[in-house]
Amino acid sequence: MRLTNQTALAVQVPAGRDKLVVFDDDLPGFGLSVSRGGSRAWVVQYRNALGQSKRETLGKAGVLTAADARRAAGERLARAKLGEDPHAEKAKARARAAVTFGAVVEPYLDAVGPSLRPSYLSEVSRYLRTAWKPLHKIPLHAVDRRQIADRLAEIQRDTGPHAANRARSALSAHFAWLVGTGKAEANPVIGMPKPAPEVRRARVLSEDEVGRVLMACRNDDFGRIVRLLLLTGQRRDEVAEMTWPELDLASALWSLPGTRVKNGLDHDVPLSAPALQILATMERIEGRSLVFGQGEGGFQGFSRAKASLDKRSGVTGWRLHDLRRTAATLMIDRLKVLPHVVEAVLNHISGHKAGVAGIYNRAVYATEKREALDALGAYLAGLQPRVEVATADAEPAFAQPKKRRAAAVSAHSAERRRAQA
Repeated sequence: MRLTNQTALAVQVPAGRDKLVVFDDDLPGFGLSVSRGGSRAWVVQYRNALGQSKRETLGKAGVLTAADARRAAGERLARAKLGEDPHAEKAKARARAAVTFGAVVEPYLDAVGPSLRPSYLSEVSRYLRTAWKPLHKIPLHAVDRRQIADRLAEIQRDTGPHAANRARSALSAHFAWLVGTGKAEANPVIGMPKPAPEVRRARVLSEDEVGRVLMACRNDDFGRIVRLLLLTGQRRDEVAEMTWPELDLASALWSLPGTRVKNGLDHDVPLSAPALQILATMERIEGRSLVFGQGEGGFQGFSRAKASLDKRSGVTGWRLHDLRRTAATLMIDRLKVLPHVVEAVLNHISGHKAGVAGIYNRAVYATEKREALDALGAYLAGLQPRVEVATADAEPAFAQPKKRRAAAVSAHSAERRRAQA
């Protein structure tokens, strides 16, 4: 029998049988499978290179015409004669499709997590889990440059060019790991330009702006974090994820472990009187080592709290990281702190501080760092404007008379002259 649309409809299952398969007389291996319930499907049967008999369903009769089914069967039979196994390839394709991009995110984070700084791991996790979530249901092998480029454009539009650049870097590192572990054949991010050029920020808040920001800080976690960012010159996440075991309030010292800092080196931060006042008046939550925030992690909700602070202070166009640059600028320009001491305060490893010198820097500059931050604390106290910001719950951060600021500058300058002499 030659299988056609008409003959396919005429085939009936004999009594006593549940299924019947009939094959075409003109194309051996091409057949029709009919069940007692009435379903009809085109099939192809062949032997693979190992001599095993394989049967594959091509499609339902009535949906797929006899001519199209015959053509598909002919292609598969030809491939089988060349030693290929269409059935095995189809099973392999199904297995590949079952592995989505989202399914390999957590294994990657688990694998690289121990080698990454907690703050960087948190950032990478956020980008892969949230920013790239629209790709999670797509088969891993099907993620291509067009999809990535479209999503990067959305990220740039919604959260800015820098966020898009960071999202691209996180995705590229992920695919590099996937290629290295054999889970992906190629990294589709390679060759794709960054969504936007990296422009080094140079925003430094003026003295008036610093005063207004300090005056607008509420007596809450975010307000304390902002004050400490200015008083210590450390990074946002280092302050926001501060733990009580790192603090020695009796010695006025904050000891950051290498696992929590960018360069991986332990770092001591002397605490000035205003910084001590902030930390000493805080209530500790029993069983919680983190100083700020609630739940498992450190402080959360920076965007909303920052927007509220901007509204109260009237100071806009700045980021929390700009406070670190502002603190460094005040120490150098106003307090005349030597650049290498400022680098020690900021925990920068560059120039003469690199190599062996960087190892001993922690102890060598301890006195100079304390003097610099004490002077900075006294100086900042005099920057708050006399007129309070118009908000009921805004209160002075660490007000001191301006003459104490001038005295701090004079004392630090005298100490610097003696050291140089």
